[in-house]
Amino acid sequence: MYMLDTDICIYIIKRKPESVLKRLEMLQPGQLAMSAITFAELMNGAKKSQQVEGNIAKLNELAELLEIRAFDQKAAVTYGDVRSTLEKKGNIIGSNDVLIAAHAVSLNWILVTNNEKEFQRVDGLSIENWV
Repeated sequence: MYMLDTDICIYIIKRKPESVLKRLEMLQPGQLAMSAITFAELMNGAKKSQQVEGNIAKLNELAELLEIRAFDQKAAVTYGDVRSTLEKKGNIIGSNDVLIAAHAVSLNWILVTNNEKEFQRVDGLSIENWV
């Protein structure tokens, strides 16, 4: 199973780069999802954009194609582990990125992102870059 990071969702909405779309076409329905944290980030971006209604409509179209996974208790416990480990090592990453990474780790899913540099710091997180 694959969890899509915010940047990959934006690429899908914009329909480029083609490499992301080609990889997406190779998957079976139900093989990918986004975290509710990712959906929240995307909604925030849409609300701040110059084309609010159009961007919200595009986001809702994407949400119809993907499962949006709730951030549950298991993800919260994993978040505590991931964040405390990063802090101890002095390898802090963005607060939403920690939440998304912990969510993927808690499910044992692969996180699809173009932000490999940030997410490589998270122990136990499998990453793929489709760009």
